[in-house]
Amino acid sequence: MKITAIKTYICHAYRTNWVFVKVYTDIDGLYGVGEATLEYKEHTVAKACHELESLLIGHDPHRIEEFWHLAYRNAYWRGGAVLMSALSSIEMALWDIKGKDLGVPVYQLLGGKVRESVPCYANGWFAPAKTPQEFADKAKLAIKNSFHALKWDPFGSAYLQIGRKELNDAMDCIGAVYEAVKDEADIIIEAHGRFDIPTAVRIGHALSDFDILWYEEPIPPQNLEGLAEVKRRIKVPVSGGERLYNRWEYRSLFELKAVDYIQPDVSHAGGIMELKKIAAMAEAYHIPFCPHNPSGPIANSATLQLAACVPNFYLLETMSSDVPWRSEICNEEITFKNGQMTIPDKPGLGIDINEKEIEKHPYKKKELRHYSGDLTDIRPDNAKFYF
Repeated sequence: MKITAIKTYICHAYRTNWVFVKVYTDIDGLYGVGEATLEYKEHTVAKACHELESLLIGHDPHRIEEFWHLAYRNAYWRGGAVLMSALSSIEMALWDIKGKDLGVPVYQLLGGKVRESVPCYANGWFAPAKTPQEFADKAKLAIKNSFHALKWDPFGSAYLQIGRKELNDAMDCIGAVYEAVKDEADIIIEAHGRFDIPTAVRIGHALSDFDILWYEEPIPPQNLEGLAEVKRRIKVPVSGGERLYNRWEYRSLFELKAVDYIQPDVSHAGGIMELKKIAAMAEAYHIPFCPHNPSGPIANSATLQLAACVPNFYLLETMSSDVPWRSEICNEEITFKNGQMTIPDKPGLGIDINEKEIEKHPYKKKELRHYSGDLTDIRPDNAKFYF
């Protein structure tokens, strides 16, 4: 069996654009799908996928490790969001091909199941709330939809430092949500890597009043030593890692004892096997594995394969609602009950895309919202609960 071609597809998804890839083989009807969604360099990452064609065409798709190491080695300027997202998406597609060819889900090729379903937490549940009471009301609605943990960024447009009023407003919002759900759900506070060390520490001390599950990416991701310092100086748990791109970067994170939870992204950190290796490293440090997963349906399907077979998998991130055409551009089948998502058992990744439907939602340029404080672009007015 040989790889014959790849194609990429970009689909508008309101707050971002999903980037999908198909890898074709010389066996009629046998192909694999992957996802390289990267806020916000969608055309760049799609082009990077095609630049890997010289290594792909004629390659045996079953030789996944060989392709991964050739692509990583031959880049010379290794790592980074664009290369690793392209590599991740193709690696996913190769696992999809292997699973389909052998007639088994990918998790069977990685050691088999350790669980039938995985607990989830909600992101995006809050839009378009602005006041503490509106956040509290939205939190109660998310709990009614069976989520047992909620994440959001309450810090508006603050960057590096935060003013006293902004901080008090953020704590009022957190307090309102905490009181609304404290007997039923955990809360997770996202910082999007925006603060300097003293500000991150100041916020961390303020968060001690709310028994949060974790404080996510409190400082910019390049400074792992600084992240470790923040963790040492505060009492709340710290998470990070969504902007680390391979096991070597994670090695430093572990050696520095910089986080309590890790959050690699299957679309950015090297794909399914690379995340399996990172998870095994984390297991040796007794650190829970909680992948970053706010992207599209193929990334979610790939992450579910990891949830099936990774012993220290703890929580799955989900967007609580999404664009209404999510169910039209793919055949995703999700079972969500009592805060848990069931692991699917179809061969490969268990999902496919519909190119004709994707064409109805062409690329639209989006801007990073985290420093504007604008929550209105989290979801469209007609967004729906997609599980």
